[in-house]
Amino acid sequence: MRERILCAAIHNPDEKNFIGEPLVYCGFRHSDIMMQSRLVSRNPLHQGFITTTGRFVDRIEALQIAIKCNQVDDSKIIKGIFLYSVDLY
Repeated sequence: MRERILCAAIHNPDEKNFIGEPLVYCGFRHSDIMMQSRLVSRNPLHQGFITTTGRFVDRIEALQIAIKCNQVDDSKIIKGIFLYSVDLY
């Protein structure tokens, strides 16, 4: 099965989980994640997506994956080279 985009995610390198890895917050949209915690990084470089294989990918790689899997209609993509959660739903 081909890797697909699962959900929006924000990688927060400033916070660590119980085994010392950076925390990754997930949700339907990036704004939903930001509203859940004021501690979450709002740095756009940390925003991306989780794939079906559990990988965190940035918005650029996420768009490439979503196009290959026909998860998005490339004629409706909002900002060209980045995937936004609104492009998925």
